[in-house]
Amino acid sequence: MSRTVIVVIDGFGIGAMPDAGALRPGDAAADTCGHVLDHARGPGGRPLRLPVLGALGLGLVHPHPDLARGTRLPVAAGRAALGYPGADTFAGHQTMMGADFSRVTVARLAEHLDEVSGALRAAGHRVELLDGRPLLVVDGSVLVHDNLEADPGINWNATGRLEDLPFDGILAIARTVRAVAPVARVIAVGGHADGPLPDFVRDGDGGTFGLDTPATGVYRNGGLEVQHLGAPLDHTRQLPELAARAGLPVTLVGKAADILACESATRRPAVPTADVFAHTLEAVRAPGDALVVANVQESDLAGHQQDPERYGRILEQADAGLAALVALLDRPGDRLVVTGDHGNDPTIGHAYHTREYVPVLIHRPDGPGVELLPDAASLADVGATAAAALGLDPAGLANGARLRTAAEG
Repeated sequence: MSRTVIVVIDGFGIGAMPDAGALRPGDAAADTCGHVLDHARGPGGRPLRLPVLGALGLGLVHPHPDLARGTRLPVAAGRAALGYPGADTFAGHQTMMGADFSRVTVARLAEHLDEVSGALRAAGHRVELLDGRPLLVVDGSVLVHDNLEADPGINWNATGRLEDLPFDGILAIARTVRAVAPVARVIAVGGHADGPLPDFVRDGDGGTFGLDTPATGVYRNGGLEVQHLGAPLDHTRQLPELAARAGLPVTLVGKAADILACESATRRPAVPTADVFAHTLEAVRAPGDALVVANVQESDLAGHQQDPERYGRILEQADAGLAALVALLDRPGDRLVVTGDHGNDPTIGHAYHTREYVPVLIHRPDGPGVELLPDAASLADVGATAAAALGLDPAGLANGARLRTAAEG
């Protein structure tokens, strides 16, 4: 019997990818891990204590004086490029599970106004620009616009007030937009705003134009309804479904429970890091084989808050949770994979994700010792490697190749 656990530390990057500065030149210096460690040693007053991440090989792929350079654990350690455009949690997790995001692009709504307007009109809607700007007003009430809370061009929103239109109507508009949108997500948002939505429209970064959703009050006024419509994906060719079809129990924990598809999976949504690890440990303790995918979300929240001190505390809490997992995953064939989905440098000077490499740290109780992995071209290689560990054929995934050490060729 074997168990494979993938723990995604959300927003845990280990250095900028070569194209990280294309959107924001300052992002070329992004290093979530290094800057959090530096802050702890400097303004924080003490180095972070991350013995398990160190033992899993983090210091081998991110040399830093506060990380151990060696370990007695049998691990394989490397890093992965993201393998999808931008830096996004949804796209990161879908790619990691084996999705092919090669046709998903970063695009501003202004670049696709004719196509989106045409699809909406063909569906029977009335469509007009807002004061000649690149934002669509549909049926006089729903705004279709760039999402200003993520990196420019990653997501689009369809937002309406529930007193003007029930959420089913907002969702129908969002689905029509989704059918022609090239971006990773179209998000339907319905809620109760403090005033007419056009009062809260503003320019965003990178030539975007959209609704300042937090300023509208919909997040605090109650009754909020949201649905994320992802790019069309063949979920049957992703790791959770591949495992489920092979008869393996699948458990999705934390944000992974919200954004990954698998009809038969056990879902344990949670935000507090302690709860994420409690649910993960419960799934691992169950008898038999298993696939568990867990997301530690609070690290990403600390990045958005530009709070390196909080980020460090979450890393130490995650390190303690990983210690319990390492102790439990002791059978031949067991695997613990620790990785990230993008960066979120809390010292970078903005609240967006950062486009960084992420660590790939694999604990193998039956492994030969410490091995270094070649750089993975995509997070999809993490899913393919996990599939192989479970005795599944990685070719069943839409994307990705098993990572092999130098000795394996």
